[in-house]
Amino acid sequence: MQPGLEIAVVGAGPVGLALALLAARRLPEARIALFDARPADRDVAADPRTLALSLGSVQLLERLGAWPGGAAAPIRRVHVSQAPAGITFGTLLGHEAPAVTLDAAELGVPQLGAVLSYGTLLAPLQAAWLAAAAAQPQRLATRFGTPVAALKALPDGVEVDAGVAERFDLAVVAEGGVFAEQARKALVADYGQTAWVGTATLAAPLQGTAFERFTPDGPVALLPLPAAADGAARAALVWCVPTATDPVAPLSAAQRLALLGSRLPAEAGTVTALSPLKSFALGLNAERSLVQGRTVRIGNAAQTLHPVAGQGLNLGLRDAHALVDALLQRGPDVDAALARAAFGRAPDRWSLIVATDFLARSFTWRLPGAAALRSLGLAALQALPPAKAALARQMMFGWR
Repeated sequence: MQPGLEIAVVGAGPVGLALALLAARRLPEARIALFDARPADRDVAADPRTLALSLGSVQLLERLGAWPGGAAAPIRRVHVSQAPAGITFGTLLGHEAPAVTLDAAELGVPQLGAVLSYGTLLAPLQAAWLAAAAAQPQRLATRFGTPVAALKALPDGVEVDAGVAERFDLAVVAEGGVFAEQARKALVADYGQTAWVGTATLAAPLQGTAFERFTPDGPVALLPLPAAADGAARAALVWCVPTATDPVAPLSAAQRLALLGSRLPAEAGTVTALSPLKSFALGLNAERSLVQGRTVRIGNAAQTLHPVAGQGLNLGLRDAHALVDALLQRGPDVDAALARAAFGRAPDRWSLIVATDFLARSFTWRLPGAAALRSLGLAALQALPPAKAALARQMMFGWR
């Protein structure tokens, strides 16, 4: 058995908890302390924010014993389309706008991913960690209600200041937050866009289909949710618009409902009601590498992305898995293991950073033909089944 590591995990959100649980199980010699500013008795299950998880993330959480199963809505099909920009030859001939469809059955998997609330995911993860910590208090410590004020690099570790300075072999920062509230990292782009998020009530359920529509204002996504307590069909809404000319902010609830209906494809059916919507500024905020000395940043602490691909949390969970793999195979050199982890994660990270940045910027272009080029790209992708399958595999499992 290798010498034990002293690991500090800063942030007990889904990515931090998954990392702590993975490390506790796969590194039995490690001592792990989990820090978070929130008090231990806070009811995390009530957080209504919506998360979209890929199949790879679902499988990881199942292995951790922290997947809530029936409380999540499976995604069995993804429908991506481009809203027509004015009158085109296709619309004159009665053709629908081009669309790409990814189908789990065609790919031989039970589902492409799942959708659930933040609290529904966080509660079982936290319960699993607390149970592990209670069973092994000599090596697993829970420091809830203990914000970390500072991290100081040491020659062979990190000093964590959480009221009392403590030395650890490494610190993993998993505190993410939203773009507007984050300290700026090495790569920053303010897209000048706002995401309006909430819950939509539907005339009929989406039957496991997630819709993403590229509109002149930006992407609109409807993601299936479990039915409400009264049986009403529901979906999570993410509606991205330009901040400077925000068409959503000044509208009443009825007007928002009407405008949304004009933005969605016919296949999505009818939205009959919207919850009150919350808004968030959108931007890119990313580190060049996950690793700086003995401090590792994962999830939104390493890269905050535009939600157009819905991959932020999935990327963070893959960061966590790769880091634990590298530490498991570290040998005598921790720094070399961390460097391998950063190098190994680079293709997956940068492919998503570049793709989401390109798509986010493309919605700000007012060049003639920009929407037509997106339509052409969707039509070409739909006509190439091997390319569709490759895209689906990357969305489910990341770059391999």
